[in-house]
Amino acid sequence: MKVVWGLGKVLTLGFWAVVLVSQAAVLPVPFGMLLKLAGSLLLLTHVMELFFFNGSLRGRLHPWSDRLQILIFGIFHLQSFGRRQAEVHHA
Repeated sequence: MKVVWGLGKVLTLGFWAVVLVSQAAVLPVPFGMLLKLAGSLLLLTHVMELFFFNGSLRGRLHPWSDRLQILIFGIFHLQSFGRRQAEVHHA
């Protein structure tokens, strides 16, 4: 399962790269607008995740780094919270 979450992070990072390139390049009419819309919706989703899961960041070692990673990766970073806490309790 760890491979799937890692692949999700890589694909999300790739999507953000495509969105940033579309800001600098002129794309055909429907594609440029659709990429900007998709990027905006994904950013809005990640901001909402950050808002809803902000309480989970209390007590973490680097909460601002976690916030940045949530803005970039969204749920792919949030899923690691429970696993890290479980590893600490079992160690």
